[in-house]
Order: sequence, then C-alpha cells, then structure tokens
Amino acid sequence: MPNIGVVLKQEISRLARREIRGQVKGMKKASAQYRRDIAALKRKVAKFERQFSLLQVKVLNYAAVPSDSSTEKRVRFVPKALRSQRERLGLSAADYGRLAGVSAKSVYDWEHEAARPRREQLATLAALRGIGKREARVRLEQLDKQGARRGRKS
Repeated sequence: MPNIGVVLKQEISRLARREIRGQVKGMKKASAQYRRDIAALKRKVAKFERQFSLLQVKVLNYAAVPSDSSTEKRVRFVPKALRSQRERLGLSAADYGRLAGVSAKSVYDWEHEAARPRREQLATLAALRGIGKREARVRLEQLDKQGARRGRKS
C-alpha cells in the first residue's frame, strides 16, 4: 500500500497544475491578442512612414522650385550629377565647395542626400555646370589670391 504522504503530495501537484493551466490559458489568449494588435500597429506605422517619406520628397522638391517661375528658370538638383561633375573637374569636395561658396561638408551632404542646397545655392551650382577643368582651376587660383590679399591686409 502506498504511503499516504506520497499520494497526498501527488494529488496536490495534480490539482495545482490543473489550477495553473486554467489561469495561464486566459493569459495565453490575451498575449496572443496583444501580439496580433502589435503586429497590426507595426504594419500601420510602416505604411505611414512610407507615405510620410513620399510626401517629404514632394515637399522638398516643391521647396526647391522658385516661387516665381516666370522670372527664374527652374533648376533640378541631382546628387549623383553633382558628384560626377565634381569628379569630372578633378576637384575635391573642399575645392568644389570653395567654387560654390559653401563648405566641403555641405558638398558631401548634398552628394550623399543628407541635405539639399537652398535656392540661391542651386543657382550657383547651375552656373558651375558649364565650366571645364581649366576654368575651375583659374577660379580657384583667383580665390586663393583674394584670400592671400585679405590675409596681408589684416
């Protein structure tokens, strides 16, 4: 005959497992529902982020367009074209920035689409499109001479 203590212990364990199963069942259902809700929210957020990025691009393109298009010619900015032109001229970002009147960081950011040039900078970049290597070197030398003159006057 089995020991009464062992039988009692087994029965208590069985009842405890049964009680726990009943309580955990409700938590499992709630947890599954929460996971479904979170997944649905993530899908919505992804959808809104896509819409936001599309609208942001449209706003940036709209902001780059001059307000009075009848007097100014619309200039399109393409980062890849800026980089290829700079490389065609054989200039560093710092030298190209000096030609455009901006910092090397600005040129780098424009090329890597971290920033966009302002309207007046777009006009300067458009003017630089037509120059060749020799013209670029001449302009840089002129800028060096002007900088040297200013340095002596101070």
